Amino acid sequence: MSKLGTLGHRLHRGEVSYDFVGKRKIWYSISILVTIVAIVGLVVNGLKESIDFSGGAVFNTPKTSLSVSDVQDKISGDTDGRDATVQKLGNGSMRIQVAGLSTDESKKVQKEIAQDLDIPASKIDAEIVGPSWGKEITHKALEGLIIFLVLVVIYLAIAFEWRMALAALVALLHDLTITVGVYAIVGFEVSPGTVIGLLTILGYSLYDTVVVFDGLKEASKDITKKNTSTYSEVANRSLNSTLVRSINTTVVALLPVAALLFIGGGILGAGMLNDIALALFVGLTAGAYSSIFIATPIVAELKEREPQIRSLRKRVLAKRASEAAKAKARAAAGESEPEDAEDAEGAALEDDEDGAAPAVVGPRARGTGSTDSAARPARNQPSSRGGRGRNRPSGKRR
Repeated sequence: MSKLGTLGHRLHRGEVSYDFVGKRKIWYSISILVTIVAIVGLVVNGLKESIDFSGGAVFNTPKTSLSVSDVQDKISGDTDGRDATVQKLGNGSMRIQVAGLSTDESKKVQKEIAQDLDIPASKIDAEIVGPSWGKEITHKALEGLIIFLVLVVIYLAIAFEWRMALAALVALLHDLTITVGVYAIVGFEVSPGTVIGLLTILGYSLYDTVVVFDGLKEASKDITKKNTSTYSEVANRSLNSTLVRSINTTVVALLPVAALLFIGGGILGAGMLNDIALALFVGLTAGAYSSIFIATPIVAELKEREPQIRSLRKRVLAKRASEAAKAKARAAAGESEPEDAEDAEGAALEDDEDGAAPAVVGPRARGTGSTDSAARPARNQPSSRGGRGRNRPSGKRR
């Protein structure tokens, strides 16, 4: 069995564990820092919307040997002062996007691009996207996202409880904020493919979170009647038992996404693959982090505020303190146990002088160093039974 598999079994059985819940303030600080960076990037750079949202025109040229920078230099004066985005596709053709162009303006720009690139205008495919259609797409995307979040919260509140639903919602918003912030910082376009990627990562993030919540729900059943563990400890054990599974699921999901992002988008130059793959790559990574370091610690913190759970925590800690005190007392008394055992053995070998039953003599009082000498006659003193003593001559018979 591999080392990771062995570690997974040990984590599942509780032989080893890491205190994720106890160190939640560290994870909260990291998440807040990353979220602030994402928000600052979003405010400073803003989102670069594709023409699907802002409206404009897309011109696809046939295969050409020109580079992206060459095309940008040649068409710099053909876009009526508007910024043009040029991408080289996998088949060697160019994709030129110009935002804010009307139908009449796009025909003029198409002719100028064909002339500057020395390509027949009929071989340049032009797609026009009106601004009203882009606004409708934006509205539908936000509407779908809000409906999705509401349904998720309702389902988790019914299947588990409202605290878990709230923690899952915080984790999802955490993942969305980081992903959108990365888009703003990197400068990737936000397209319908991006929306698809965002909706997809929400499902992956919820999967790991629900797996942990399901184990936590089962482990915390009737927890207040057991008085053996606090809720935070039970939550931490549930998290550790599914840790390796969450890591394996994330890694397996990231491998094909990385292929889409770095091979499909970087080498082949596929435009929409970049939009989908970047959202998936960032979102899956953030989702794995939030399901482990954010969602479960938030549930534990909310549950610890309940009166019953607070009372349970006090009982568990008091019980452990009592057991620790008893163990310490036994350890301190264990230093004189050999002498006590010898005294008890000597006393048990003698009978009472009046023929009564043997006296039961316990260890001498701890810490006093004395015993009842009257109840313990000398070992070699002759007994009154049958006129015979217990001791025999020590010499050898001849």
